[in-house]
Amino acid sequence: MKRLHVHLSVKDLQSSVRFYSHLFAAEPTILKDDYAKWELNDPRVNFAISNRSAQQGLDHLGIQAENETELDQVREMMENAGRPMTEEEGTACCYARSNKHWTIDPDGVAWEAFHSLEAIPTYGDKSVAKQEAMASTAEQSCCVSTIKPDSARSCC
Repeated sequence: MKRLHVHLSVKDLQSSVRFYSHLFAAEPTILKDDYAKWELNDPRVNFAISNRSAQQGLDHLGIQAENETELDQVREMMENAGRPMTEEEGTACCYARSNKHWTIDPDGVAWEAFHSLEAIPTYGDKSVAKQEAMASTAEQSCCVSTIKPDSARSCC
């Protein structure tokens, strides 16, 4: 079963972790110095916050797939929406390695579909493949798609 993904950029991570921990009545599933994530079952959401962006607020929305079959279904729905798309395979982002698809809605809101493959010890990576994929932008964080309007976006 798929899970809605919401990523907010926050100014003060510790304060936001306290707030959302009370709001969700749960501690983060992942907590790092620059990132926190709650994988909740009620409501079924992957809610992430980070302080890696200069601009606070909604960073992006997404759908987290539990397997590649679900990811393919979401990719097909994104394609049917008729908007530009990009694909990332095995990308390192937000302390996880994932396969991803990105699109953007008519109002410029970035949408990500992803299936996480494994946990990793770093927020993102600077692999040769990643550098080549992101060569069009001078400085990008780990989850930036070439179709996203704001190249200072962060991860999931």
